Amino acid sequence: MTDEIIEIVVEEIISPLRLDSYLGKNDELDITRTKAEKLIAEGLVLVNGQVVSKKYKVKTGDKIKLTISPPPPTEIVGENIPLEIVYEDEHLAVIDKPAGMVTHPAAGNYSGTLVNALIYHFKNLPISNGADRPGIVHRLDKETSGLILIAKDEKSLTSLQQAIQERKIKRTYWAIICGHIKKTEGEINLPVGRSLKDRKKMTVTDLNSREAITSYKLLKRFRTYDLLEVNLLTGRTHQIRVHFTHLGHPVLGDPDYGGREKWHKGIFAPERPLGKKLLKLINRQALHARYLEFDHPITNKKVTCETDLPEDFKKILELLETEGS
Repeated sequence: MTDEIIEIVVEEIISPLRLDSYLGKNDELDITRTKAEKLIAEGLVLVNGQVVSKKYKVKTGDKIKLTISPPPPTEIVGENIPLEIVYEDEHLAVIDKPAGMVTHPAAGNYSGTLVNALIYHFKNLPISNGADRPGIVHRLDKETSGLILIAKDEKSLTSLQQAIQERKIKRTYWAIICGHIKKTEGEINLPVGRSLKDRKKMTVTDLNSREAITSYKLLKRFRTYDLLEVNLLTGRTHQIRVHFTHLGHPVLGDPDYGGREKWHKGIFAPERPLGKKLLKLINRQALHARYLEFDHPITNKKVTCETDLPEDFKKILELLETEGS
């Protein structure tokens, strides 16, 4: 199934309307205002060829183009995909997700996802947060490896999601960033929202954004790269990657936010030989969700889970130890 492209020209209107309101009232489209807001936030609505905010005032003659993705399949099929289970009991599980695996089905990825595997291995997962995300408490980007928390019943799902919102679950990552961070530890508190230039990317912005807080601590400094321990206080899409890119230190290997060849140009050209060696070892961002700590939603006992670094991450550190110190 392909995306549906709809193009309309605004006929004469007496007074300007907000874009979201106009789309929600347009009989040709048959979408709600909430759906319109979502499409606008994702950069799927262009007005005269430009991405605008939902508050844009529509005028006579405006050319509006919408891209509407087809809905996902109504039934998600379980698939016998191996899972690395770090912790499990009757109420929840912690999975070590490999890089390259999508967390849940979405446009272009309706099979081979973590959810497909979960449905096969665990029965009757709760779907209160959406039928396409059964049991998912939080997500990881496709190319980010590491620990992800799964709930097996409605009570656990509700409790754990509430704990995420109240910042009671500790989610610790290891990241290798390009360059040297100015402060050896600190907190990044910058709002993150959809990029107006590229709907697939996020950015630090005050427009249609949400609060995003990331704390970090320097673990080891190499010649031109830093190994950081990073903690998420909020969980926005691409948050860690966006925050460090905004500071001028993209995550090494990140193809979307300047952590690959792009960073190793210009003033960083002298580091290109080492950079090329590093990038041959990893085809993704060097970001790994290494540690989870939370109170069990039923027993209230402290649960801690830790996973080893994946092989590509280890090889990067080995090379940095020998050539990047």
